[in-house]
Amino acid sequence: MPIPIYYSWRNLATRRLTTALTSGGMALVVFVFAAALMLAAGLEKTLVDTGSEDNVICIRKGAATEVQSGVERDQAAAIETAPEVALDGSGTPLAAKELMVLINLRKRGSGKPANVIIRGVGPRSLALRPQVKLAAGRMARPGASEVVAGKSVAERFEGARLGESLRFGQREWRIVGIIDAAKTGFDSEIWGDAEQLMQAFRRQAYSSMLFRLAPGADFAALKARIETDPRLTCEIKREADYYREQSETLAKFLRVLGVSLTAVFSLGAIIGAMITMHSAVANRIPEIGALRALGFQRSDILTAFLAEALLLGLLGAVLGLGLACFLQLLTISTMNFQTFSELAFGFSLSPAIALESLAFGLFMGLAGGLAPSVRACRISVVEALRAS
Repeated sequence: MPIPIYYSWRNLATRRLTTALTSGGMALVVFVFAAALMLAAGLEKTLVDTGSEDNVICIRKGAATEVQSGVERDQAAAIETAPEVALDGSGTPLAAKELMVLINLRKRGSGKPANVIIRGVGPRSLALRPQVKLAAGRMARPGASEVVAGKSVAERFEGARLGESLRFGQREWRIVGIIDAAKTGFDSEIWGDAEQLMQAFRRQAYSSMLFRLAPGADFAALKARIETDPRLTCEIKREADYYREQSETLAKFLRVLGVSLTAVFSLGAIIGAMITMHSAVANRIPEIGALRALGFQRSDILTAFLAEALLLGLLGAVLGLGLACFLQLLTISTMNFQTFSELAFGFSLSPAIALESLAFGLFMGLAGGLAPSVRACRISVVEALRAS
């Protein structure tokens, strides 16, 4: 009969201070590990949720982002009339010709400058993005020097609140509305009339064109036709794929950085667990001898001490994961490496990240407890009795 798990738990409870210190160190490492994964997941979620599978974005061939792109007016008009473009109730194509430029604004409080996206939109832009809602004020009127600010921009940048004004493109632009984009990338943008913004920035071409794919339309055939048409210098992507590609570089960087830091910190936690378990073995040699005298095998001793180490790791993992859960209440901002603009996003905890964090805590417990557990199972009855 194996040694019951209660035996291992009781020994941890008996050494409360040592258990608390060791599991606390593991908890901090698991917290850092989970935070890095949650940060990368939050970035991906923010950008991927920005796009829609039903929408298609058209940009210039070779351009990685809308900032680098240019779509001529005649090209946009040709694509807009394609039969694969969905129509609204009045028979008008569900398409929007848009402009994207970067301006420099100062952050509230710190006064530090950061790039913010200005998006020139058309009459159908809001209909193509149902996740974007008007939170306060009204939408900018076509032909007027008015803009609406994303919720995150309004909170973080000077002059971007409702009723305030911003100066860019040699004009004063009044903030007449605040949009809430459900924590997607559009929360970090300022929207205005595309034609007015093109005049202000002296642009002759749009940055991109967005349209809704008609039900049953063959996207692959449309893509092949547009990208092989010699009159067009454009390529099309599903909007969700476009934003997913935008998140890959920064998300990968955050994951690599987080895992690298965690690997360094975990060495200290593993050493701490190893010291704790070696101390437990040294103090319980007579107890180990008694267990062996009662008929328990070496494998039972090994299993009991490994279970103790795993419980120590699990306790640290649960504490660290519990702390990481509160990070979901925070919103941070960083530069999007693709567009070189400020992007606000939050931490996102998924079941996969929770399981990975628990597994990492168990791994640290196992790594720290393996050598002491092997030492414990190798103690003979005679050696244990001499120690007593």
